[in-house]
Amino acid sequence: MPIREMTEGESRSTIPQVALCRLACTHAGQPYVVPVFLAPHQSDLYGFSLAGRKIECMRANPLVCVDIDDVKSASEWTTLIVFGTYEELPDTREYEATRRLAHGLLQKRAMWWEPASVEVTNTKQTKMHLPIFYRIRINQITGHRAALDPTSASATPSAQLGFLKRVLRRTRST
Repeated sequence: MPIREMTEGESRSTIPQVALCRLACTHAGQPYVVPVFLAPHQSDLYGFSLAGRKIECMRANPLVCVDIDDVKSASEWTTLIVFGTYEELPDTREYEATRRLAHGLLQKRAMWWEPASVEVTNTKQTKMHLPIFYRIRINQITGHRAALDPTSASATPSAQLGFLKRVLRRTRST
């Protein structure tokens, strides 16, 4: 299974239409990672949320990182890492068209507004039910792709198992 580094252009063109991603942000030196649905358009990713910890973190420090994974199998996958800048899209006349764009992109996924607006049980924190649309300006994107090599004997499960056994034997003998 060869792993190949993707070019920035390949990485940008590989972003799924609406993907479950992991958004990493920080506040006061504390990292915070949360799953979100994001939709790409040109050099931006668009998202939706209600007020809460991730919005507080991104307002305090707009530099974010997004992990996007497309896993077909253990030996066939793509992972993208986006370094970007958070920008809130307030409910104002100035951002009206951009908010409509974000809404249109996100609703390509059924139930696009979840999990942002679903009530969380067993918590003392209550969410304010004000919808917040935002975009992440992509500053840099990297990607890696693994794929089966059909011409290689190492692509067969038995060959992979044999390789693993050899590695484990060496580990035990040291």
